[in-house]
Amino acid sequence: MRKLSIFAVILLLPLLVAMAQESPQPAENQQQQTAPAATTGRITIPAGTQIPLVLKQAISTKSAKVGDAVYAETAFPITQDDKVVIPAGTYVQGRISDVKRAGRVKGRAELLMHFTTLVYPNGYTALLPGGVENLPGAEKQSVKGDEGKIKQEGQKMEDAVNVGKAAGAGATVGAIASRTGKGAGIGGLTGAAAGLGYALLTRGADVNLPVGTSVQMVLQRPLTLEEKKLSRR
Repeated sequence: MRKLSIFAVILLLPLLVAMAQESPQPAENQQQQTAPAATTGRITIPAGTQIPLVLKQAISTKSAKVGDAVYAETAFPITQDDKVVIPAGTYVQGRISDVKRAGRVKGRAELLMHFTTLVYPNGYTALLPGGVENLPGAEKQSVKGDEGKIKQEGQKMEDAVNVGKAAGAGATVGAIASRTGKGAGIGGLTGAAAGLGYALLTRGADVNLPVGTSVQMVLQRPLTLEEKKLSRR
């Protein structure tokens, strides 16, 4: 009887091995096999992509404060792999990160803002790592540094013109009052001093970005979007 049992085990051994191989895999192995599928259906827009925006509210260093909201919208569709991934008219929200007004003697007005959120027309919202790359068409503002700080132009020439106008007006008044060249000279010096004093007491120009200002935004890090949510109505 014992020999028969051993013989039966030998006959059943291949069957037991086959059943063990067909048994369900551990949950850990299943997760490893399904992990690639979890990343499908996503679109990644690379860092450095430039996105044209239009400001939807005016911003000025005269009144702006750190933390104030910034509202804009995309001015042109962004495509990738022959698909529109960011349509024109997509809302963009951001924040004022730094504000500096111009000084009375030196120092230019500066403004720093970052864009943080994309809001699609269907309500889909995505976190956005965006900064200012350029201000197309701006005449008196420029963008400096990697962070995209907006700086106002200096106004030394404008101050010089104002001093010159004041000096000329003073010379005219002095000449009329005294009817002599000496009076004109004294009046000119007085006017120049008054103009210089006014320039020293007056702040430099503020950064002013009216509604409709074109802003070239740049992605500072890759932006990942869920494809199924882009097409949701």
